[in-house]
Amino acid sequence: MIELLAPAGDLERLKFAIHYGADAIYIGGQNYSLRANAKNFSLKEIKEAISYAHSFNKKVYVAVNIVFHEENIIGLDDYLKYLEEVNVDGIIVSDILVIKRIKELNLKLNICLSTQASTLNARNVRFWQSLGVTRVVLAREASRENIKRIKEETGIEVETFIHGAMCTSISGKCILSNYVTNRDSNRGGCAQICRWPFKIDGKPDLTITPKDLNMIPFIADEISIGVNSFKIEGRMRSIYYIATVILAYRQMIDKILKNTLTTKEESYYLNILNRCANRESTPQFYDKLPGVNEQYFAEREELSNQDFLGLVLEYDEENHLAKIEQRNYFEVGYEVQFFGPNMETFNYKINKIYNENKELIDVARHPKMIIYLEINNHLRAMDMMRLKVFDKKDFL
Repeated sequence: MIELLAPAGDLERLKFAIHYGADAIYIGGQNYSLRANAKNFSLKEIKEAISYAHSFNKKVYVAVNIVFHEENIIGLDDYLKYLEEVNVDGIIVSDILVIKRIKELNLKLNICLSTQASTLNARNVRFWQSLGVTRVVLAREASRENIKRIKEETGIEVETFIHGAMCTSISGKCILSNYVTNRDSNRGGCAQICRWPFKIDGKPDLTITPKDLNMIPFIADEISIGVNSFKIEGRMRSIYYIATVILAYRQMIDKILKNTLTTKEESYYLNILNRCANRESTPQFYDKLPGVNEQYFAEREELSNQDFLGLVLEYDEENHLAKIEQRNYFEVGYEVQFFGPNMETFNYKINKIYNENKELIDVARHPKMIIYLEINNHLRAMDMMRLKVFDKKDFL
């Protein structure tokens, strides 16, 4: 089985990830996780998340992947015991301390080696296997040959990142944030210094950030060489981003496994994914060393995406009326699309908008206002409405 692994910064995003086709979700608690700026999960929420996911036969992995300083060790034993108690499917670690404590406490926790361990060769993997690691999240810098050789020589479960942000340093091992802002990137405080513009000798602004990762052209090849889990980066991303990215990869992976994916469909999914992000993307290290086309050097714009127009809350089958929570400005005359995991994406031109009192209005301009649209196509709660930018039929 090929696992599609989604990020979730809170319980709402976890539910959307599951709804849109993720097989598993990785989350972080409020301590010991590398996304300190995400909302993250309290102990109670971790338990609720695991219970919810398991009710759909989905898995939950919890990141315990900071580089531990002395003060961070306080409370670790109790936290690990709690994760075992609530039946987490695995923990993601980078510091050998965590593995040692799991063994010393005789805990039955599946151990996944974090990408922060920068694993790129089979000898390294065998060392971690000897300590009890059963899955390795390879460094984002892994090439096809790295992955293939590790899989062939160790047989370990291999997890690779296929979409999302890259790091200027090898798999996040960066000290720029510490140096410039005193925020420790290896304990969840990255200030993303690589994206700051720097002036050098009065020349145009310089950045040192890589473009995002996008592995769409190589998913079938990764499956063929034995990758077990495909990981999406983005615990701080929106529900729209998670829904769009997970659904695109879910549909594409399913088509690859059925040998029905066409090059035109692949182009369509690529356009969908490029549209929902605010940075350019590329396969990065998989097929070659990155060069000038995989990196940003000059200052760039990262415009906020305004395509997400509304979230479907309910659908009245008898009256063909969709209850929608507005997310971005739209008005009568807009051409939009509705998409979801249990339907074919369809186009719709807005001719009438009703407010929550069922009164006609021309514009939905207030954040999260409730509106109604008359739509003949069946919709479900958690389906989404986005701006129509291009049509799937244009690619087929």
